[in-house]
Amino acid sequence: MIIIGEKINSTLKAIRPAIERYDTKAIQELAVRQAEAGASYIDVNAGMFFKDELDRLEWLVKTVQEVVDIPLSIDSPNPLAIERGLKANKNGKPVINSITDEKERFEAVLPMVLEYNASVIALCMDDTGMPETEQDRVSIARRMIEKLTKAGVAPQDIFIDPLIRPIGTGSHYGRVALETMRIVKTEYPDVHVTCGLSNISFGIPERKLMNKTFLVAAVAAGMDGAILDPLDTKLMTFLYAAEALMGKDDFCMEYLTKYREGKLDV
Repeated sequence: MIIIGEKINSTLKAIRPAIERYDTKAIQELAVRQAEAGASYIDVNAGMFFKDELDRLEWLVKTVQEVVDIPLSIDSPNPLAIERGLKANKNGKPVINSITDEKERFEAVLPMVLEYNASVIALCMDDTGMPETEQDRVSIARRMIEKLTKAGVAPQDIFIDPLIRPIGTGSHYGRVALETMRIVKTEYPDVHVTCGLSNISFGIPERKLMNKTFLVAAVAAGMDGAILDPLDTKLMTFLYAAEALMGKDDFCMEYLTKYREGKLDV
């Protein structure tokens, strides 16, 4: 599983003060902990600081890569901030979080994907808004995959995100996301499928329970990447078990390794 560690994100109330204060120690400790917990990428997001997001995102990139050598996920709704983060990046091939099929955003982000040889998370969203059905989401995914690959982006550098919406706002959203994952992974086996996992539980009680359950279902549907909290040991334990059950962990070697290391939280 490709794990994008979600914790250095200005939308999180617990971390926002550290970004506001330019607290290098707090940010670096969080980056190291996520890397040690198994993150494949460290996501960095300063989007809540509208007036100086570019400077803060650049600072996050530089601060994190001083202490970890795993690649970064440059996360912003602002293409100018993404470019600033990419220019500061020294940790190898980054992933851009994110592109959509909205004309203006697609045309702004695609050149950066190509110039910086980056991977990219592609949200199933276009100029009509957030699609309700799996058919509409899959159609958007197909269009973006076609346009990205035609432009020269390798399939393995594309991460399709079905756009997770909270099930508290629509009881069909879990099923729609899972079906979108299943169809996309079946049609495009070389393309990655990812999601912002915790979005599924926003606004409902016992969110961690819902997140763990959705994680297992998503792995079964073909998800091979996720934006999640790698410091949640129970969530990671469910991930190791789900991958073993779905035949994604040869002879359960990863599962057994984590067991021997005492990292299964049961």
